[in-house]
Amino acid sequence: METQTLTATGFSADVIDHETAADLAQIGSDKWTRYPGCIGAFIAEMDYGLAPVIQEAIEEAADDCKLGYIPDPWKHRVAEACAAWQKNHYGWDVDPAYIRPVPDVLEAYEIFLREFVGAGNSVIVPTPAYMPFLSVPRLYNVDLIEIPMIEHSDGWLFDFDAIEEAFRNGCHAFVLCNPHNPIGKVLTLEEELKISELAAKYGVRVFSDEIHAPFVFDGYRHVPFASINETTVMQAITSTSASKSFNIPGTKCAQVILTNPDDLKLWMDRAEWSEHQTATIGAIATTAAYTKGEPWFQEALKYVKHNFDLLDSEMHGRFSKVGYVRPQGTYIAWLDFKPLGINDPSQYFLEKAKVALTDGKECGKVGAGCVRMNFAMPYPLLQECFDRMYRALHDDGLL
Repeated sequence: METQTLTATGFSADVIDHETAADLAQIGSDKWTRYPGCIGAFIAEMDYGLAPVIQEAIEEAADDCKLGYIPDPWKHRVAEACAAWQKNHYGWDVDPAYIRPVPDVLEAYEIFLREFVGAGNSVIVPTPAYMPFLSVPRLYNVDLIEIPMIEHSDGWLFDFDAIEEAFRNGCHAFVLCNPHNPIGKVLTLEEELKISELAAKYGVRVFSDEIHAPFVFDGYRHVPFASINETTVMQAITSTSASKSFNIPGTKCAQVILTNPDDLKLWMDRAEWSEHQTATIGAIATTAAYTKGEPWFQEALKYVKHNFDLLDSEMHGRFSKVGYVRPQGTYIAWLDFKPLGINDPSQYFLEKAKVALTDGKECGKVGAGCVRMNFAMPYPLLQECFDRMYRALHDDGLL
């Protein structure tokens, strides 16, 4: 990786490589302060700073005192910028009029549960899953149906028989996460069409979380579910954000894409108030990210891929006894330590290696003995992370 090339975009791999855990803790993110003295590999955010175009937009907004409640003009700018990003990256020509701002993807999910699923009904979440997708339904008296993904040496597969059985028994809601957090699966077009086919057969609505869409590795392609055909357009409620790609989750601005006209009408009637919780500064940062941040993001993606190569090498080398299916996207890995006889690997590595990982049990019943690992950190810290984990396992005679 050549520093000279990267600095033209404001992204410097050399600067990132020299950042220490103490440096990152000084910045003050939850990822690096919740467990003092530990390497933070649990919260899904990158440690690569901020694109200069976003920083400039935020500074200009502060100078001009643009910190009031979000106005309609900024809602429209976010929608137009998001639509342009979807078209430029995935060929999806979505009307900006269908795009509404929300503070984050979880807010959109909560509205989906409350207004589209409804109390007393159920929702399918394929597991392992993003933790709140499992914990939030109970807040709305919605029954959760966990359907484990099928682990295969070449990737993860959906258990379509179990999914159809749940649909047949009356479940009318499905959570699609593509690319899938935490297993890094990128859905094929055929898989998405199969989900749509079953949804059409049983009258099912699909909540499609596509927040990790820009992080797809070579050989794979992200296809927005709602972009496929006239059927998926009507089935999907899509939510996305620039927060993962540009590391701006704290600015609180995501987007929900309501391609079904009836959904948009319901939204404006019963959920439009949630838009007012979106931060104006987030709308400004998001618009700058989508419209001007592409060069910076491409360098960040190169860095993530460089880290992925290290992850893949370690998992096929020193950690070859650990269960591992190669991610196809995201910057998250799912690691299974059951083959080593470790029942609670997150606690094990926190205590013995000073590495903070997500407890797999939070990702579903299938997660016992597993951890979710975020590898979007400085490369030398990722190497140290693996070194610490290996030393702990080696000292205990497990590797």
